[in-house]
Amino acid sequence: MTQPQGLETLFRANKRVVRNGSATNDLVLSAHVDGNESVFPKILDLYVRPGSVVADVTYGKGVFWRGVPAGRYTLRATDIQNGVDCRNLPYADGEVDCVVLDPPYMHSPGGTAHREHEPFEEYYVNNRSGGQTKSKYHEAVLDLYRDAGREAYRVLRERGVFIVKCQDEVCANRQRFTHVEIMLDFDKTGFVAEDLFVVVRNNRPGVSRVVRQVHARKNHSYFLVFWKQGKNGNVWEPPR
Repeated sequence: MTQPQGLETLFRANKRVVRNGSATNDLVLSAHVDGNESVFPKILDLYVRPGSVVADVTYGKGVFWRGVPAGRYTLRATDIQNGVDCRNLPYADGEVDCVVLDPPYMHSPGGTAHREHEPFEEYYVNNRSGGQTKSKYHEAVLDLYRDAGREAYRVLRERGVFIVKCQDEVCANRQRFTHVEIMLDFDKTGFVAEDLFVVVRNNRPGVSRVVRQVHARKNHSYFLVFWKQGKNGNVWEPPR
């Protein structure tokens, strides 16, 4: 009688991890106390093949890329400060292997909470109505992610990777779990959520002017990893 295939045989046939195999590299964990520049290269190693065309559409000062070896990827670095809006990219449909998005993910609460985002907010106007968004405050932040996500879907090839940085916030005394809202929105767009990384800041968070603290101050952010599902409902293929 033919013996049933064991799990190890099935894993080996599908090029998955073998239970009794030997580790060939350091494990990549889901939570980190390192900075973005340490976590981001690990995400690329897991999900993006060397030589891939990667469009970082909110490049800024290039912090994410400080730990990425030069020449490993074909990097297309754009930013609103050099005239390229992440919601209107200069790429053809299906031209890009990976898109990286890190827009202003909080509305301006005052104080020094995220002063580094002020140049972006001059354009995106996500802390009041008007400007480039139809909403204001947290809803404007979601609009920005939603519109940028649709554009990322357009320029990505099928099974292309979408890496998104975000952070939850409190708006109008209400907890807004931004990473959940984004995942639900992107699911409607056609993205499949593949992974999530938590980055804990090891410096003191910025302080807003409040009389009494009601909610816990957010001292962590997220990298979310999605892949573009094609019209035929294809499946994810890890880089080799």
